[in-house]
Amino acid sequence: MSETKTMINRIASGTKLFSDKHNLKKYILKGLDCATCAEKIERSLNEFEGMENVKVNFASGTILLDPKHVHTAQKIIDSIEPGVVLEEPSDAKKQVAPKNGENFKKPLIIMGISFLLLAIGIIFEDFLHHTPYAIAEYLIFITAYALVGWNVVAKAIKNIFKGNFFNENFLMTVATGGAIVIHQLPEAVGVMLFFYIGEFFQNLAINRSRRSIQALMDIRPEYANLKINGDTKKVSPEAINVGDTIVVKPGEKVPLDGIVEEGFSFLDTSALTGESVPRKAEAGDEVLAGMVNTSGLLTVRVTKKFEESSAAKILDLVENAGSRKAPTEKFITKFSRYYTPAVVFGALALAVVPPLIIPGATFSEWVYRALILLVISCPCALVVSIPLGYFGGIGGSSKSGVLIKGANYLEALTNLHTVVFDKTGTLTKGVFRVTDVKPSNGFTKQEVLKYAAIAEANSNHPIAKSILEAYEGNIDQDKIEKYEEISGHGIKAVYDGKEISAGNDRLLHRESIVHENCVGEGTVVYIAVDGTFAGYITIADEIKEDAVKALTELKKLGVKRTLMLTGDDHSVAKKVASKLSLDAFFANLLPEDKVSKVEELMKELPAKAKLAFVGDGINDAPVITRADVGVAMGGLGSDAAIEAADVVIMDDAPSKLATAVGVARHTRKIIIQNIVLALGVKAIFVTLGSFGMATMWEAVFADVGVALLAILNSTRALRYK
Repeated sequence: MSETKTMINRIASGTKLFSDKHNLKKYILKGLDCATCAEKIERSLNEFEGMENVKVNFASGTILLDPKHVHTAQKIIDSIEPGVVLEEPSDAKKQVAPKNGENFKKPLIIMGISFLLLAIGIIFEDFLHHTPYAIAEYLIFITAYALVGWNVVAKAIKNIFKGNFFNENFLMTVATGGAIVIHQLPEAVGVMLFFYIGEFFQNLAINRSRRSIQALMDIRPEYANLKINGDTKKVSPEAINVGDTIVVKPGEKVPLDGIVEEGFSFLDTSALTGESVPRKAEAGDEVLAGMVNTSGLLTVRVTKKFEESSAAKILDLVENAGSRKAPTEKFITKFSRYYTPAVVFGALALAVVPPLIIPGATFSEWVYRALILLVISCPCALVVSIPLGYFGGIGGSSKSGVLIKGANYLEALTNLHTVVFDKTGTLTKGVFRVTDVKPSNGFTKQEVLKYAAIAEANSNHPIAKSILEAYEGNIDQDKIEKYEEISGHGIKAVYDGKEISAGNDRLLHRESIVHENCVGEGTVVYIAVDGTFAGYITIADEIKEDAVKALTELKKLGVKRTLMLTGDDHSVAKKVASKLSLDAFFANLLPEDKVSKVEELMKELPAKAKLAFVGDGINDAPVITRADVGVAMGGLGSDAAIEAADVVIMDDAPSKLATAVGVARHTRKIIIQNIVLALGVKAIFVTLGSFGMATMWEAVFADVGVALLAILNSTRALRYK
């Protein structure tokens, strides 16, 4: 349990990348249901001094913003999309719109009345058109049009005055207004009604996607049972203070991080680590927010406030991951900015040029065809579904115990060509035990162990712990006069006047200490006292159970090369590499050597291919940062490695990297499907409309239908098996 807690605390450093670095705070954008508007809001805010780092996440409906710029940002948002309001996260427990069945009464009534008026107008169109009461035709159709189109027209007019022409409101207003001018009243009303219905169902689909993603990551507890004077009271987790005592009943989520004071139970930790095996919890054990109590009653003393808890940190990391956009997402955003104006000017040319050069062509006919182009030109299917798809992929991977810090890294995983692993703690368990002690130059085994334990007394490295466990004696810390950790070599310490060196072969060569070369079935730690070689200790490490599975699955997914870099001796590295059937390995490497080796390997990659480095130690932080995709083992990993990482494997299982690659490729496939579907259908209807083979009814139906299909298809990114 402590390993999981350590991992969660370290992930906090990853979330600071989004908040502390630029002093940004997350706010909810209430009413944001337009992806194009989200992009415009971000772009407009980034143009203002001090807001260059603002990030809008359409998929989660949030924005990262410096608190001092909130009022200015709200004014800018009002100028782009009136009705979108900045809210503090505490002001809204849920960041999504109401569930199905809530607040739908008014739009359903509007749709019903408009549809009824349209039906009446169509049934009696000939009669009304050829009677003295022709004004009734306009009265019926315009009333139906106004009911569903008033907000669209009003927004279009406001945007025109702001110089914002190329948006869906402008396109629908021009298209339907043009239809009214050429006396295509039923089609004008039909297009606006279909657009209204489409927006209604699109909002439902967006909210459904957001709810699905949030439900997947819903580890946020709704309440805590606060224990006061022997009684319990349900309160908000935010109201609990450090030191308070809470009761967690069977079936409830652990609301805050804490230590068990009383009780015994098994906890489901899958929401945090993706690991389905329950963990035992008893007095003295640490429990984390987001775990589920499956059996007994637990009394827990709270050690952290809710905003500092594991659940809050993970939610923050996953939600903020959407602010790092994938190249495909950036391309589509840029593409939509040029695509819509191009279609508008193309429609204008289609309306004006043919009647001037084609004999017998009429303006009304070609204006109608141009209006069809305007209807089909809205890029909503692309700009809405793609961020939702990536957000779903990030949510799906997190449910499997893999935190991916951005859509850009999710996409990079799809092009993985080479995976480079660290050895200790990554491919091996990092749980060492002393298997052999060989004294030399008159020293005894116990003396060699003692001096090694003294040197390692202040180290947290797994090798140090194994030596201290094997020694079992007491060390007087007051007698340690000097302590120096030499990166990539070992440790030097002065104890009770004696200079002790403990480390690898390089350390003894560095100190010019004559010694014998040792080859053991494991890691060898050399010991020297006052410049005299005292002997060596052999420490064995075990290969992780799923390491072979990890490498096999990566190969199945098309990863071309798997390698290992380690600071260990060549013989130890060779044995591990042989057992795992690695393509290559490099041993006796210093941290800077690992970076150099990864840079060499990256130069050998084919175009667009990516390299991932998987590590866990503080020495791995530089190479994790240098790789195209840096992956950290979360359970035992160091703070520096996890802060530097782009992907965090929360349960230390290397096979989860294959899971992440699978999720990434599944998400990528869905994104491509949406792009092909949207652009393909638009291309067909642009062609049909240009040749007079499609009506505005068909065009708007296709546009709305494609958007809905693309959004619903995006939710499949959540479900990867």
